[in-house]
Amino acid sequence: MRISFKKKLGLRQPLVGTLVSLAVPEVAEMLSLVGFDWLWIDMEHAPLSLDHVRSLLQATSEKCSTLVRIPVNDEVWIKRVLDLGPDGIIVPQVKSADEAERAVRAAKYPPEGTRSAGIARAHEYGISFNGYVERANTDVAVVIQIEHIDAVKNVQSILRVDGVDAVIIGPYDLSGSFGKLGQVQDKEVQDAIETVIRACQKAGIPCGAFALRPETAKDFLGRGFSLVAVGLDAHYLWSAAQKSIEAVKGEMKVSVQ
Repeated sequence: MRISFKKKLGLRQPLVGTLVSLAVPEVAEMLSLVGFDWLWIDMEHAPLSLDHVRSLLQATSEKCSTLVRIPVNDEVWIKRVLDLGPDGIIVPQVKSADEAERAVRAAKYPPEGTRSAGIARAHEYGISFNGYVERANTDVAVVIQIEHIDAVKNVQSILRVDGVDAVIIGPYDLSGSFGKLGQVQDKEVQDAIETVIRACQKAGIPCGAFALRPETAKDFLGRGFSLVAVGLDAHYLWSAAQKSIEAVKGEMKVSVQ
């Protein structure tokens, strides 16, 4: 029997994923086959529609889990995305316990929440409706993003919200909330990140982050992060292509000389 991603989170073992921003099912399929534990499908910054997300989920191998970052903390987005059948959602820009509670309520069926019941891909179009509804509150993960100075100030109350399964730190937006956009290594920003990490460790909540490069991901894992996304599809594509063309053109220049 397949272990839910939420249960894997609870084991606090490293779960390494990557970010999907391109509406190309074959890309998601390939990434899901190379060894990533999970795919971060991004609706906040990527131009992905619900139809795109459905196709990406359908293409993903069963051995790879999926989290969809919704565009905004809104019950309509939450229920429509969850009805597509991902293993969980990532909720951006959560700044307070009230906002975290709103996300959790929208993701849970009654009596624990307010998620409305419909027939969609998550329920195998009605074929397994009862089974899905019975296990969804237990198996579907709610991951929130802490990426603002206000969220850092409220981190302890946010982590006390029942139903928050993990936290992902957004270092770039966090630096921007300090008026230092992109200055992720700034001491004030790093101190805020450490505050979140320590709070998560104390509360027993898995903590995660995005890393563009493998060495950064390794650093995060060494600092106690257990949910790490490394790289994204578009960057893998152009960076590999760039290296290839530079190598070929470099050899051409050498041969001409």
